[in-house]
Amino acid sequence: MDGLLRLLGDHGLALAFVNVLLVQFGLPVPAYPTLIVTGALIASANDSLAALLAVAVVACVIADVSWYLAGRRFGGKVVRSVCRISLSPDSCVRQTETLFTRWGPASLLVAKFIPGFATIATSLAGSQRLPFAVFVVLDAIGAALWAGVAIALGVVFRDAVGSILDVLAQMGRIGVAVLAALLLLFIAAKWWQRQSLLRELRMTRISVAELAQLLESERAPTILDVRTAESRQRDGTIPGAIHWSGEAGTAVGDEVTRDAEIVVFCACPNEVSAARVARGLRLAGFRKVRPLHGGIDAWIEAGLPVARLDVPAAT
Repeated sequence: MDGLLRLLGDHGLALAFVNVLLVQFGLPVPAYPTLIVTGALIASANDSLAALLAVAVVACVIADVSWYLAGRRFGGKVVRSVCRISLSPDSCVRQTETLFTRWGPASLLVAKFIPGFATIATSLAGSQRLPFAVFVVLDAIGAALWAGVAIALGVVFRDAVGSILDVLAQMGRIGVAVLAALLLLFIAAKWWQRQSLLRELRMTRISVAELAQLLESERAPTILDVRTAESRQRDGTIPGAIHWSGEAGTAVGDEVTRDAEIVVFCACPNEVSAARVARGLRLAGFRKVRPLHGGIDAWIEAGLPVARLDVPAAT
């Protein structure tokens, strides 16, 4: 443990840079503990905290610019890929696009404070062609606010942090084991949270092939597109689909009976948004509701027709 503390004392800036960089690239490990501890050590030594803030901001900007350029080059595919590998159950295309649309580019100022939003928001900024200079400025300010809060916590609670480090140092190898166990528990908790959500939303899905057959039959289902307007404009929609926000207080339509067959689709990996809407409709009394397996991506990959007309949201 003494070696680890010496490493933090001698190379705290380098460790903070690497930790923050990996976190912003999507590695499921926390960066705040490193920034808090390093900030506390620097404050206790009466050294400048500006360097720590600078390396944290630079690390954030490097990773975020990479995501921005990937989003600009590959569009929504990058956003959905990030959602798929993220351990945060809040990392869903529809939720992120809704937040980004509501707050605009200013959302980048607080993106890193919202679980599951930061990485997706940066790639989304690229896919929506936010000017690069504007992106960098807003992202750097947001990174400074995010890192600054952690560093400030380290400064304010440096005595408490020092006491904890002293205890861990006295524990020796056991202290290292405790830190490793806490890290593993953090990752396991995020993984369990995601799996719990997916289990909660697990229900019978309809395949793209089944939906295509139904649309050609006399019993065509009602199709609800629960994606954002930005997604529909970018990727198109299934012909005949109704854009529905799925928010509380909105109705599917008086012409849709409780026993009508309804198919819900989104752009989220594992159809998270679609499954949530489908579950809500079932609770409201609709008996035959199924999410579309694979969402709009599976429909497009199957080579099926896509409508580019923007359909107004139902109210």
